[in-house]
Amino acid sequence: MVEEKTRRADDVVSLRLVDPGGHRLPDWAPGAHIDLLLPGGLTRQYSLCGDRWDPLAYEVAVLRERHGRGGSAYIHDRLQPGDRLDIGGPRNNFHLVPADRYLFIAGGIGITPLIPMIAQASLLRIPWMLLYGGRTRTSMAYLDALSDNGDKVTARPQDEFGLLELDEALAAQPVGTKIYCCGPEPLLQAVQACAADRPVGHLRLERFVPKDQPPPLRTTGFEVQLGADGPVVRVAPGCSVLDALEAAGTNVLSSCRQGTCGTCETGVLAGEPDHRDSLLTDEERARSTSMFVCVSRSCSDRLVLDL
Repeated sequence: MVEEKTRRADDVVSLRLVDPGGHRLPDWAPGAHIDLLLPGGLTRQYSLCGDRWDPLAYEVAVLRERHGRGGSAYIHDRLQPGDRLDIGGPRNNFHLVPADRYLFIAGGIGITPLIPMIAQASLLRIPWMLLYGGRTRTSMAYLDALSDNGDKVTARPQDEFGLLELDEALAAQPVGTKIYCCGPEPLLQAVQACAADRPVGHLRLERFVPKDQPPPLRTTGFEVQLGADGPVVRVAPGCSVLDALEAAGTNVLSSCRQGTCGTCETGVLAGEPDHRDSLLTDEERARSTSMFVCVSRSCSDRLVLDL
């Protein structure tokens, strides 16, 4: 149930969500998100950005997407305190891993998953810095609260300062610093370029929209086997693994169907996946112990999935 709805910035509102019966909500860790199941069959994912130690409430912040598909418009224009919503999760594909130091980089609404990370780092007394950009100062959600951290936070609205000085920010950090970034795709690509010489695993990104993918490595169909001794499903060219499984009567929990939410993650027992998601790290892709069946395909003639 929506307990509170609060304006956080231009075109950004936050929702405080509670169980209607006052029951405890599932625990979560920094980087987690939940699904909001909206009327009309819409499902949208939003990062949890409230107090992870509050057992009775979740908080998410929602940017009005001017060219979206209607989910954010419904939340901004119609959803009111007292309204009830079903939710899914929480799930976490953006874990905060241990480090001696953190650099957080946010663009716009990308600040939301970083807020509980900052709180966690502060609680553990781990040094951190935040570089936060946005179109204008009034468009940057939670800026006032974050500014209480003094010179640990560098806020750079684009209309005042131009683009973020990423080279300077990364150069000021020791090599072992873990870098977490969330925001629009141009920012993510720029951070990747600036951090190219950093050790593998020291940069973690979260995307709200799928990244561009090259053509599939395999243009012909392939087979998917359910378990080591289970039935075999044929996946035709142009058909997703998820759609083929559903057509064969195997239901897999899914949400975004774009490879960004992590709902349909499925274990891989054998075969070589063609990873086409926006979630797995290079290390995770190399291990290939799981795949996201809504978008990823196969390099081998057959995949054996843990279903």
